[in-house]
Amino acid sequence: MAIALENVGIAVRDIEEAIAFFTDLGLTVVGRQEVSGEWASTAVGLDGNHAKIAMLQTPDGHARLELFEYIHPDAIETNPTLPNEIGMHRVAFSVDDLDAALEIAARHGCHPLRGVAEYEDVYKLTYLRGPSGIIVMLAQDLTKSTPGSQPY
Repeated sequence: MAIALENVGIAVRDIEEAIAFFTDLGLTVVGRQEVSGEWASTAVGLDGNHAKIAMLQTPDGHARLELFEYIHPDAIETNPTLPNEIGMHRVAFSVDDLDAALEIAARHGCHPLRGVAEYEDVYKLTYLRGPSGIIVMLAQDLTKSTPGSQPY
């Protein structure tokens, strides 16, 4: 059986705020719409499911992030995830300039959880809280000068 990762979906409190954050980091909106109806309720498992969605793509075209803001049923506010909790953990991005990415994040009120770390002169990385409390990892490969390096 062939399998491919289609996207990572994240429910957000304010879709416009989340789109602004991720597009400022360099992602591109490739689609937006509202979804509802029986098919949406069946697929998601929520009666009366109605949501605004936006699909964003990384500049290299290899990864997509689907953001959704629930109109119905009402979104349920939860405590932000901690880095060591079981479940959806974080979304990670390679950047070619971590300092520039952190300046962009700061304009959205998003700052590192603790600071910026350097791993064996290979990676400079940090975790920060993005919109709606999403944990976002930003990593710069110090051994390469081109964007799109893998932080793992």
